[in-house]
Amino acid sequence: MPRCKDVTDTKLTLEPYQIIIRPIVTEKGVHVSSTRNTYTFEVHKLASKTDIKEAIEKLYDVKVVSVNTQNRNGKKRRTRNGIGVTRSWKKAMVTLDDEFRLDLY
Repeated sequence: MPRCKDVTDTKLTLEPYQIIIRPIVTEKGVHVSSTRNTYTFEVHKLASKTDIKEAIEKLYDVKVVSVNTQNRNGKKRRTRNGIGVTRSWKKAMVTLDDEFRLDLY
C-alpha cells in the first residue's frame, strides 16, 4: 500500500510574496502589536516557521525573534442551497525584535 505524501516530500519552493498572503487586522491584533510587538499574518499552508521567518525578514527588512503558527479549520455554514464549508487556512503570529516596528495599520 503506498504511503501518503507528506508535506516534506514535496519539492515546492515558495517565494516570500507567495508565503505571506495578507496581514490580519483585528482589534486584538492591533492591541497585541502595540503591546508585545507581535503581528498576525495569513500564510501559505505549506510554509514552515523558518520559511515564514525568512519571508518576513526579506519583505519588511526587520529582525524576527519568534514565529507561532496555527492551522485554522474551515467551519460549516448553512446557505439556502444546503450546507457549505469555509476554507481552512494557516495563521502565523510573528514577534519582532524590540527595535523594529511594522506600519501595517
